[in-house]
Amino acid sequence: NAEQVEGLFANIGDQCGPHSVLINNAVIARDNLMMRLKDEDWDAVLNVNLKGSYLCANAVTRTMMKARYGPIVNMSSVVGLHGAAGQANYAASKAGVVGLTKAIAKELGSRGITCNAIAPGFIETDMTSDLPAEFKAHVEKTAPAGRLGTSQDIAPAVLFLASREASYITGQTLTVDGGLFL
Repeated sequence: NAEQVEGLFANIGDQCGPHSVLINNAVIARDNLMMRLKDEDWDAVLNVNLKGSYLCANAVTRTMMKARYGPIVNMSSVVGLHGAAGQANYAASKAGVVGLTKAIAKELGSRGITCNAIAPGFIETDMTSDLPAEFKAHVEKTAPAGRLGTSQDIAPAVLFLASREASYITGQTLTVDGGLFL
């Protein structure tokens, strides 16, 4: 909830100093066909993936506004851009992150704050470890990169968007998917 997030960021600020960068990377998935999707799974995914990004961004906004600087990088997904069967809640949450990113960029851009999103493709993580082998083979065959991505493929994009070199880039979603959705 908002009070917990505000408390967390106040504690971090007390221990580490003012917030100068925010990377919103918390994510969960509770996949199921829409007709079988439980309300609590819908709510949990949207609360973590979308509301969590909003609450964290809101918690650092005043500090960044005082500094007239602060990059915010939100983690979206290619699923938020293209949809996927069995992932209505996840797709909605990640599409919402794209909209949130644009809104923050428009609202805070004049105060030196940038906000961008990254839309990873299928990345080798604990969350994707349960994907069927046939699906992974399809991605490897279809993507020009010929493989699933790794966190090392995403990290440079995050570092760039969080850097001063990206200070004229805002409201954008950078797809990092090995060319899967060309």
